[in-house]
Amino acid sequence: MNRRRLLGGLGAGAATGLLGGCNAPERLASLPVRLQGQATFYGMPAGTRILLEGADDALLSRVVSDALDRELAYAAREGRSNVGPADYLAISGGGASGAYGAGLLVAWSELGTRPEFKVVTGVSTGALTAPFAFLGERYDRQLEHFYTDISTSDIMVPRGLLVGLISDSFYDSAPLLQTIRNVLTPEFVAAIASEYSDKGRLLVVATTNLDVPVGILWNMGGIAASGHPRRAELMARILLASASIPGVFPPVMIDLEAAGERFQEMNVDGGTVAQVVLYPPSISPVGLLLKDRRRQAFLDRPRRLYVIRNSRPGSDFETVDRSTLKIVERAVATLISMQGLGDLYQLYLLAQRDGIDYNVSFIPQSFSGKPREPFDQAYMRSLYQVGRETMLKGVPWQKYPPGYNPIPINRRTPA
Repeated sequence: MNRRRLLGGLGAGAATGLLGGCNAPERLASLPVRLQGQATFYGMPAGTRILLEGADDALLSRVVSDALDRELAYAAREGRSNVGPADYLAISGGGASGAYGAGLLVAWSELGTRPEFKVVTGVSTGALTAPFAFLGERYDRQLEHFYTDISTSDIMVPRGLLVGLISDSFYDSAPLLQTIRNVLTPEFVAAIASEYSDKGRLLVVATTNLDVPVGILWNMGGIAASGHPRRAELMARILLASASIPGVFPPVMIDLEAAGERFQEMNVDGGTVAQVVLYPPSISPVGLLLKDRRRQAFLDRPRRLYVIRNSRPGSDFETVDRSTLKIVERAVATLISMQGLGDLYQLYLLAQRDGIDYNVSFIPQSFSGKPREPFDQAYMRSLYQVGRETMLKGVPWQKYPPGYNPIPINRRTPA
């Protein structure tokens, strides 16, 4: 469209009173710092909402301790004397590129070697994948459908430039919320609750609280098992928040209560803080609040971390126009890419410190497809097949983050 005609149309829209007649959406006050430790989330039990930056380490320790209690009890009921290895899965953001991780997981099931993960974490599109990955291969067909049969209209509806500028986003995410609700059937939620309550398995989704700002870890299994009448809707809104790119989708307002007052926190895409997470670096298994027997069971078991990075390591060459929007777009994309790479390095460091076997998979550099729209179905189907083939070929996992040379400098042969 001709730029001058577009600007003329915007001016005409403004002349009709659109700017004067609309205001930004109202909200309740954010939670004051003095009440941070006292807030309750919809009457949920403690441990369903955990700050990622370390302030809730003791709370997270209790969640892990209680989960290990349930896991030990389950092992005893099964006639086992130990809990066996612990496999962790961390799934990153990436929008439509989440199709890569979906294909990887489904093919892993086909090989018959996919473990039952002790912990599954998800950020942004990874949060949408995480519940399927948590419940295992019996939900693989739904996971495949989610990333190969949906399109942009199932995710977002444009609001228009002027409405977007004076509101809280350029797109309405109501279709995505409904898509998520369709997944979270009573049977699906009950299955998550059962794995959490019976086996001590943990499903964690990350969002970003823009008011503080800080990352939030949501114990989705705890919410599913809470018995709260609105648990499915709360889970849907948290998943929506984790995938709500600021400015593109509206933020999700989470209600809290403290000292007899109601507050709200503004939650957006978890990738705003971290593209992929496991647990706060401030916490260590050695420091967890566990009794001796449980600490030994936790530390002695083999532990493996699998990280799915729904992105390529690096960007394509592009001659960037000397245009403000193009420069900003390219810079933001570079920032997100470098943040994601840094998160992979942080998880590698965490794994080395805590004695966890590190494995990472990312979209091959050879894949050059680009979406024609935000959730291009053809692009997602193609990338889904790339994920499947990467797994079926038997070389999906790397032992180091992209670009990392494990040989110490003092041992390298001079050129």
